[in-house]
Formats: sequence, C-alpha cells, structure tokens
Amino acid sequence: MKYKLLNFLFATLLVLPLIGQTESKPAKATFALTNATIETITNGTMSGNLIISNGKITALGPDAAIPAGAEIIDCTGHSIYPGMIDSGTQLGLSEVSSVSLTNDYNELGDIIPQMQALTAVNPNSTAVPVTRVSGVTSVIVSPSGGILPGTASLINLVGYTPDQMDLGFRGVILNFPSAEARGRWDRRSEDVRKKEYDKKLKKLNEVMDEAAIYTQLSDASVGQQGASIEYNPELRALLPVIKGEAPFLLEVNSEQSIKAAIKWVSKRKVKAIFTGVAEGWRVADQLAAAKIPVITGPVLSTPTRSSDRYDKPYANAGLMHKAGVKVAIRTGDSENVRNLPYHAGFAAAYGFGKEEALKAVTITPAEIFGVADQLGSLVVGKSATLFVSDGDPFETKTQVKYVFIDGWNIPMESRHTRLYDEFLNRRPGLKK
Repeated sequence: MKYKLLNFLFATLLVLPLIGQTESKPAKATFALTNATIETITNGTMSGNLIISNGKITALGPDAAIPAGAEIIDCTGHSIYPGMIDSGTQLGLSEVSSVSLTNDYNELGDIIPQMQALTAVNPNSTAVPVTRVSGVTSVIVSPSGGILPGTASLINLVGYTPDQMDLGFRGVILNFPSAEARGRWDRRSEDVRKKEYDKKLKKLNEVMDEAAIYTQLSDASVGQQGASIEYNPELRALLPVIKGEAPFLLEVNSEQSIKAAIKWVSKRKVKAIFTGVAEGWRVADQLAAAKIPVITGPVLSTPTRSSDRYDKPYANAGLMHKAGVKVAIRTGDSENVRNLPYHAGFAAAYGFGKEEALKAVTITPAEIFGVADQLGSLVVGKSATLFVSDGDPFETKTQVKYVFIDGWNIPMESRHTRLYDEFLNRRPGLKK
C-alpha cells in the first residue's frame, strides 16, 4: 500500500529493541497435553489427553495414548480451549495510533476494493504477541475508509510474513451508506444527510452495475482466442462478490440502515456478513429471516441512543441470538485485541450465555469464514490451534499457560511480560 516501505521501516525500528529481548522462539514437535479438561466446543467437555503431531490434533480424550518421544505437558487442573478468533480488527495494520506513518489501514479513495489488508500486515507488530498470549490466535484484519475501502483477510498470529499468516478467507469491506447522524456532534441537517446518503448509494449501485457487466465480459472472454477486456483493478476485485464466491463484510449499525442493507443485499443477490450491527437487537427478527450472519462489537461500548439502557451493547449479541441470528463477536480494535474474551464475557453475562459466547469467538466465526474444518473446535484432524488456561477465559483472574498455533508451541512472552519481569527483579535497584 501507499508508504508501505516507509511504514515497515519505521515500525521495525520501533520493535527491534523488543525483538532482541525475546529469549525463545516457537517450537514444533509432538506434544502430549495430559490430564486436562478439554472443552471441545462442538462435542462437549471431556477429560484426558490431547495429542499434537505435525501441526494437527491427532487424538484426544481419556483413551488418547501418548506417543513415544512426545513432549509431555502436564495440564492437571487446567482446561484446553480452541484458539479464540476476533472477527474484526486492525491488528498489525497500526503500530502507534498517534503516529500516522505507522498506520496502514486507510487509503485514499472511496472505491478501492482491490486494496488488500493482508499485504500491509506487520508480522513483527508488538501487539501480536500481546494478543496471542491471551488466547486470541486468529483475527480478521480490515481496512477502513470510504464506501469500498479494501479487502479483509483472516490470519493466524504466527509467521514471519503475511503469506505465512494467511488463512485464505477474503471479504470485501462495504461501509453501507447511512442517512442518520454520526453522533451527538453531527450538526448536519436531515436534508443534508439525506442528500449525502442518496449520493453515496447511487455511487455504490453504479459500481455494482459496472462490476456485473465486467463479470459478464470477463466470463465471455474465457476461451475466446484474442479476446480480452481492459484491466480494471476495482471491478476485478469485485468479481468474487458478483459471482457469489466471496462475501461483503458490510458495516452497518443503526436500525434504519440495517433494514435498508437487508433489502439492498436481497435485491443485489450477494453474500453478506453484517458487521458492527450495534442496533441489531431492534431488528433481530428481520436479520434472522434474511439468514444474514452477524459480527457484532465492540461489546464494551456505550448505547447508540441516550434513551437506551446502559447495557444494550452488552445484551445486543444475546438478543440477536435469541431471535435466531448467527452471531460472532469482534473487538474492532488494533492494540487491545487481547480483550476479546472480556467482550465475550460481558455478552455472556447479559443474556448470551457462556456456551454461546464461547462459540461466538471460536466455532461460529470459523463457520462464517469457511474455515470450520481447520479452526474453532477441538476435533481430531483439525489444526492444533488452542490454548491452555487455569480457569474460565472470560474471567480476568484467569492465566493462559500455553498457546499453540498450527502445532507451534508459542512462547508466552510479550512486551508486557518482559516489562513485568524487568521491574519484578530490578538490578541494580535503588541505592540506600
């Protein structure tokens, strides 16, 4: 992306001192996690062993035999969970929010779906180890900005390059136009807001019409000797959406906008995953009837209207789930993605329930993103992407003891742990 090289060099300078302090690196071997409580998510809770080999879960349960030569990790009194998935972040796209040169998530232009967030991810971001030692092992990285600001990707939080982190999912971000006030500070008149909404919606529809024609021409040119169409990166990026091969990640929040977006998606016959959906509880039945999956969050937020109860953002996920909506949870953050379990915990306490909240950060997003055969639950044959904790991951007192991503035993180190260790045993200390 623009200024990519400069951004990378600046971010590298910021993290080099921290990289030098890391004492260990991820290790891959055959591991036996023994005597654990195993929260499979999809097949209930069981006790016993979980075996990891060649990056996969090869056995689990009370009868799981320990292979010869396996590295044994005693998990007595601990629980094993699948790695948590944050369904909407800017992790790795922003290093220091107040320093523009380290932010690479917003490009110039309203219609730039060809901008790939994956290419801008900084694998050496100091926020990555901070996030994964909290049990969050996979995230959606999303661009922001105009109507079609780019394409989001699902990544694992281990690897030296973005390609090594890539999990394959792509979704084109669509910030659906809204005619409502952006907040209490928005002083635009209703007439001005309506005109701006109509203008943006018209532009969006024109782009979709052009993309549909471009898709037809592209398909017609296949196999035709000498036939070709002019290269158009914006329209080419929308080809998978027009063909139904990839979804829109459609950001929409207000009741009125959600209703309009449901109609628009139905008319356009495109796949869509609604994101944000702050007022989803108001139109939960319509979302359920449309069978549109939802990624809601941040849960730790304030009500959209002064007349709403303080806890509506906490209850939103549970109310939509109760109506039959498929719900996943996101933080929408860049530095504090590590707080994902607490967003889910608040949703659990305000009507979602612990079991469903846990699914909303594991198997549900895996299903939404088409990677449920790899992630989201503890099943033989799936990726060994999981964590071991000494308690409920939604509780702040719980400590994550081990993290595995694709079978890699991840060092439980971050800038936070190094800072803690540094000042726990200060040398030379204070002079008397």
